[in-house]
Amino acid sequence: MFSFSSISLYQSQLRDGKVTCLQAVEHYIARIQATRHLNAFVHIYADEALQQAKALDEKRANGQAIGRLHGVVIGIKDVIAHKHHPLGAASNILKGFQSIYSATAVERLLAEDAIIIGSLNCDEFAMGSTNENSAYGKVLNAADETRVPGGSSGGSAVAVQAGLCMLSLGSDTGGSVRQPADFCGVIGFKPTYGRISRYGLIAYGSSFDQIGIFGTDVKDIALALEIMAGPDDYDSTASQQAPEDYTTTIPHKDSYRIAYFPEALDHPSLDPLISKAIYKQLEELKASGHEVKPVKFDLLDFIVPAYYILTTAEASSNLSRYDGVRYGHRTTQPVTDLVDFYKKNRTEGFGKEVKRRIMLGTFVLSAGYYDAYFTKAQKVRKILTNQIQLIFNEFDCIVLPTSPTTAFKAGEKTEDPIAMYIADIYTVMANLVGVPAISLPLFRHENGLPFGLQVMTNRFNELTLLRFSDELMSLKKSE
Repeated sequence: MFSFSSISLYQSQLRDGKVTCLQAVEHYIARIQATRHLNAFVHIYADEALQQAKALDEKRANGQAIGRLHGVVIGIKDVIAHKHHPLGAASNILKGFQSIYSATAVERLLAEDAIIIGSLNCDEFAMGSTNENSAYGKVLNAADETRVPGGSSGGSAVAVQAGLCMLSLGSDTGGSVRQPADFCGVIGFKPTYGRISRYGLIAYGSSFDQIGIFGTDVKDIALALEIMAGPDDYDSTASQQAPEDYTTTIPHKDSYRIAYFPEALDHPSLDPLISKAIYKQLEELKASGHEVKPVKFDLLDFIVPAYYILTTAEASSNLSRYDGVRYGHRTTQPVTDLVDFYKKNRTEGFGKEVKRRIMLGTFVLSAGYYDAYFTKAQKVRKILTNQIQLIFNEFDCIVLPTSPTTAFKAGEKTEDPIAMYIADIYTVMANLVGVPAISLPLFRHENGLPFGLQVMTNRFNELTLLRFSDELMSLKKSE
């Protein structure tokens, strides 16, 4: 029976003839079909994946050069373009749309012999923290099907959690990779803004969005990052820095300088058991020879308001392109003029949460309120960026919770959007300042559910982040 633990072991088995790419794909297709009730996948490319697997097996048998992701089975979030495949952003307004090109990240994966097995469910246009705001219906958490998997990349998290693929791609605008990883007990990684090209990623908040990676092994995530990262002529916001060699330089350092914010760990919104577990982890790190120090941080309560003002403003602008004229949903109701046509298309096509954020963004951009909200939020972002940079002048890492609670019950917060937004208190900071961050599944709550530790490093310092993360995960495995 096929089983997967890491890419390196899997590819070693391929070389030794113990397994084939075809067997791997057949295994995952069977797993996906057996767990359809979780609703993680919205489209499965079974025939295509099987054909590709056969071709890769022949390529290997013929002694041809193989890619670094040879035979690795990957799922992609339904906001990432894959040429000639459905792309819907889990929204009725894009129902039936097929992408006419592939995202740069997808192209780079395929060039290294990866197999894309399907597209994954998410909150509509990546707006949500529970994966309940989807035109395809909600995703279930495989650890407890009465609870949410987190969002917006809930399908991507569950796909890895339930063993439906080896890696998955999500998008992270304010925690949409790290928070569902936390709820599902897997690794969720968001790179520095600009490290991975956004070309082919449906925009929510253009100055926040990044493609992120879910997996169960830090070295697997390092390999996928190394392949997808780097300059891209199609994305002017992509960094011109060449990616580092993340895979062969991942061995651990002797010690790290680690900062934590007492204001975050003692915050009234944080579950006391999560706080206790993180404090204990910090003590263990200190005892292991790492430098661990508290740092005063008085901006915590400004982060979520600034984030939602800025991202909804950008969403209001980005989503104005969906008008039903060139593609997507078009009303069948009688219309009186062009404005009425637009109005009916968007009313029918967009879901409740997307409409809420469009209206909020339009409000903060309006003439009478622009300076009162949008300009002030930009100032907060600048102050926050400067303060975080000062911290990274003295420390290698900042340690935070990922989420204030473990996965909550489905429907528990759908009628209280403010409570839902406040739950992003620990993850949105990394997006506001553009630094890399990761959620590591180190803990288990007394309620039986997993939760993670979030680590951030300075901009474009993914190497330190991956090294430190691998050390933490190795310590967990040795317990």
